[in-house]
Amino acid sequence: MSGRVWLITGASRGIGADIARAVLASGDKLVAAARRSAALEHLGVSDNLLSVPLDVTNEQQAADAAAAAIERFGKIDILVNNAGICLLGAVEETSAAQVEALYRTNVFGLLNVTRAVLPSMRKRRAGHIINISSVAGYAAATGFGIYSSTKFAVEGLSEALHTELTPLGIHVTVVEPGFFRSDILDKEKSLIESARHLADYDGTVGKVRAIVPQFNYNQPGDPVKLARALVELANSPDPPLRLPLGPDTLQRMAEKNAVVARETAAWRDLAASTNV
Repeated sequence: MSGRVWLITGASRGIGADIARAVLASGDKLVAAARRSAALEHLGVSDNLLSVPLDVTNEQQAADAAAAAIERFGKIDILVNNAGICLLGAVEETSAAQVEALYRTNVFGLLNVTRAVLPSMRKRRAGHIINISSVAGYAAATGFGIYSSTKFAVEGLSEALHTELTPLGIHVTVVEPGFFRSDILDKEKSLIESARHLADYDGTVGKVRAIVPQFNYNQPGDPVKLARALVELANSPDPPLRLPLGPDTLQRMAEKNAVVARETAAWRDLAASTNV
């Protein structure tokens, strides 16, 4: 069938919903996935739209969603691994259960869906996997250490997939948004908070915890523009491995790169002295 086919996880709300609307507006076909398919009704009804239930932590549901997409549209051209949740708290304050929950969605869920989609892309020797990371996946954020670690994992997986899949004609891009007006800081939707608040972290994580409610839905990034940027990314015949989005991401990346360069120079002699 003609036209590109997208599969987007977490398409019921937030950035995922904005990307879904941008895809439909472009005329492409869309397989919109969410835990509850009823939550996708906001996308309307269209011959170009297939809504599927998908809890990304469920490997069988991921396989079923990919199969349904191929049965309806014949292929999957672009996978957007967008589903994710956030965790606020110092690393020491977070429980093992909270850490595991975050990894099940942000990392293992991404792997479930990617593995489900890759066989059809490999068969066609074509496709584009877009993994939604974060500026926190490039430079860890105070108070969001566990969340940052999941996005660091997404960065590493994306780099490895890029080297493995490029010879097979499949592109991989990891997108690193800064602070956008999404649901990511909404405690009713995407944000989990550690139950423990240790006084020793009041000067660091405590300050972050205090400003999050004010920052929620007041972030500088426009999610509609982010969605349009992803459609433009998909239009590129030579997409990048990394796509930072937002002036805040660009600034944070430059700051980290400067620190790495400075420390590497300061410790170069010791670093180079360890061969047999």
